[in-house]
Amino acid sequence: MRLLLIPLMVLSLAIHVSAQPYKDPKVPIEDRVRDLLSRMTPEEKFWQLFMIPGDISGDRDRYKTGIFGFQISTVGQNADAAQQMLSYAAGASATETAEMVNDMQRYFLSQSRLGIPIIPFDEALHGLVRQGATAFPQAIGLAATFDPATMRRVSQAIAKECYTRGLRQILSPVVNIASDVRWGRTEETYGEDPLLASAMGVAYVSELEKMGIITTPKHFLANVGDGGRDSYPIHFNERLLREIYLPPFEACFKQGGSRSVMTSYNSLDGSPCTGNDWLLNQLLKKEWGFKGFTISDAGATGGANVLHFTAKDYPGSTVSSITNGLDVIFQTSYDHKSLFMPPFLDGRISQKVIDEAVARVLRLKFELGLFENPYVDPKEAKVWNGHPSHRQIAREAAQKSVVLLKNDKNILPLSRTIKSIAVIGPDAAEARLGGYSGPGINKVSILDGIKRKLGTSAAVRYAKGCSREDVQYVTIPSDALSCIVDGKVQKGLKGEYFSNVTLSGVPALTRIDQQLQFQWTLFSPDPNVLPYDFYSVRWTGKLKAPATGKFKIGVDGNDGYRIYIDGKLVVDNWKKLTKQAVLKDFTFEKGREYDIRVEYYEPAGNAFFSLVWNAGVKNTEALDIDNAVKIAAQSDVAVVVVGIEEGEFRDRAYLSLPGRQEELINRIAATGKPVAVVLVGGSAITMNNWMGNVSSILDVWYPGEEGGNAVADVLFGDYNPAGRLPITFPVFEGQLPLVYNHKPTGRGDDYNNLTGQPLFPFGYGLSYTTFEYSNLDIIKKSISATDSTQISLTVRNTGKVAGDEVVQLYLRDELASVVRPITELKAFKRITLKPGEATTVTFSVTPEMLSMLDVNLNKVVEPGDFRIMVGASCKDIRLRGILTVTQ
Repeated sequence: MRLLLIPLMVLSLAIHVSAQPYKDPKVPIEDRVRDLLSRMTPEEKFWQLFMIPGDISGDRDRYKTGIFGFQISTVGQNADAAQQMLSYAAGASATETAEMVNDMQRYFLSQSRLGIPIIPFDEALHGLVRQGATAFPQAIGLAATFDPATMRRVSQAIAKECYTRGLRQILSPVVNIASDVRWGRTEETYGEDPLLASAMGVAYVSELEKMGIITTPKHFLANVGDGGRDSYPIHFNERLLREIYLPPFEACFKQGGSRSVMTSYNSLDGSPCTGNDWLLNQLLKKEWGFKGFTISDAGATGGANVLHFTAKDYPGSTVSSITNGLDVIFQTSYDHKSLFMPPFLDGRISQKVIDEAVARVLRLKFELGLFENPYVDPKEAKVWNGHPSHRQIAREAAQKSVVLLKNDKNILPLSRTIKSIAVIGPDAAEARLGGYSGPGINKVSILDGIKRKLGTSAAVRYAKGCSREDVQYVTIPSDALSCIVDGKVQKGLKGEYFSNVTLSGVPALTRIDQQLQFQWTLFSPDPNVLPYDFYSVRWTGKLKAPATGKFKIGVDGNDGYRIYIDGKLVVDNWKKLTKQAVLKDFTFEKGREYDIRVEYYEPAGNAFFSLVWNAGVKNTEALDIDNAVKIAAQSDVAVVVVGIEEGEFRDRAYLSLPGRQEELINRIAATGKPVAVVLVGGSAITMNNWMGNVSSILDVWYPGEEGGNAVADVLFGDYNPAGRLPITFPVFEGQLPLVYNHKPTGRGDDYNNLTGQPLFPFGYGLSYTTFEYSNLDIIKKSISATDSTQISLTVRNTGKVAGDEVVQLYLRDELASVVRPITELKAFKRITLKPGEATTVTFSVTPEMLSMLDVNLNKVVEPGDFRIMVGASCKDIRLRGILTVTQ
């Protein structure tokens, strides 16, 4: 009987599949897309364009209509909503993630109405941002390797760790041009040059795409504006966009095969990038022929309403975004559906536009094979996440990323015969990984790396020295605040919020605020009842003193505040001017409760407000620095490890080392001992106040989980540094923006009281050996506009140790119909040479390298002379020649 049933079952399945062509893998993908689209309801179409973090561990029935996919960010199966919301430091293990993805795919294939699988997605800028995943050097450090081959190895490892967990889309890489190093997200980029960013971006995305993982270059188009501020409006003309900002994206799509792209928060020429017809429809989809899908940055679809004021409400913002080229809405909660779904159901978005967007998503789900084989083996996830070979790649990438900025008297490499070494600074023991990082696996700090390197042969003495932040006051904790509501004592202060700036009338809102620490930059204290830019607040209650003595109390925030204690006006700053901290002395008695009233008004929006004091602040910085100096004086050599604070929405007005780190360096240098400074961070640092006092400087970026070992390898000469700067380091912030490939000024570069030249130029980096360039040969010195030629030169290691050299080819158009950059990087090669060894380095010069945009923005190769320059940085040109292009 069973033998008869099997053919009947197969026949039944065949009939079912033939009746549903989209389920038949033998049917062409376009036909499967059309068939599936024809079966979908408006709600189901909406859900294919809606992506959120989380899983289906709660109410599964609400996903019967399907969904685009999830960011798998839970801490195991029982994580609450707060833990799920884009918390990159947390996350399930590799095995748990794989099992979770399998369970979700099984549900959507078998339980949702149409059986459409999901696309599980996550962040993997320099390694998956989850527990158990390898943490590689930060993106800017990978760019500093000037080695796409190394990037490909890193990407292959990332792809393996992601794919085995079931992840099929990565919201990386960042190929924005870092045109202003004040930008807090410079660390996430591949630097300031479009060729370097393109090369590294293509190397990253191509390996992931080969493994069936959709890559998502971001943020389309430019994410840094005036003053180096994140997501500021962009008013660049089309020429600048096409010459500098667009090439890395185009390369990722056309050369690397990226099948998704994320829009940026900012506006471009008056339209939000998330709903910009020229950018998304005309350029990306029509001109470039992009077949993948576009997604918004998290929460950016509503940005046209919240940020740019070009839509009346969230539904209106949705209409604008989807109509103007956005495909997928990225939000942070399932409940946000009510804000964005209505236009999909009421006809405000044309069915053609909706269907095209849904088709782009379905097409890739079919391409990925998710309908047939969406499952992974959890055992493989456990094997490959954190695999020893990946850790070795992380170490090698970190070694290659280190840039030697200064090495007077050849202090570096340090001798293995030293008897004692002082390792000083807050970053020596922290092993920071940089933005968009997971926790890493057994992170090796620089201190640990040095200890492992020296073993018991030398005394390694550590002192923190100081912090990256000199803390003078803290926000008053909720335990010190109380108020009485309905006859009961509550933690915090009673807040009365008024929809005016005069604290008059009946409050529009009354609530308890446990701590007065707010950043109302995009919203009002309560958008339902208060305008975001016109309100006032009165907080009342009790303040309990933790100790007896004279302490400072006040506000760190936007002007327009005052504080009364026991009815006495203590802080009076009732004006609007700027954001500042105003603290006044007040004598407290331990345990006593004081009546406190705090008043604040905001007539323009963008509010910051923190009630602060210095009670309990034990600032030991001076003693800690003294201790570090003592330890350095007792040692043969000092390695001072210092760093910066930066990141998303953490742009820097000052590029100097924060806190008292500059003082720390100078105090250590004053001991007379040899000093090597190690810089940790993802952007430029100014050094005027201390650079002349130290012998050696290494920039190690955020070197990843194996960074400590890699840095120790460089410090002690087991690896010869050859990293190069992917960004320009200015002398002073007033020079910014400062990039190497700017156009001629029409006069000069200098200021009345400062040079216009950088501290360290793009492409710069020293070595423990020296290299000689010679024998430049342009094979064909005259070519047609459609022809190519070869350039060769000899590079010889003239030093005593083996090392890498990054040979850089720059070009300048001597005479053009439109203004061209003073120099442009056109090719580079990283080579390795033994002492005395020489090699021939060859570059091809193609029409693409010689092309430019004419006055009508048409790509052309104009006849004339091109200056060929080869060197060790954009400023260190060793060889030059002329290539002539004829008609």
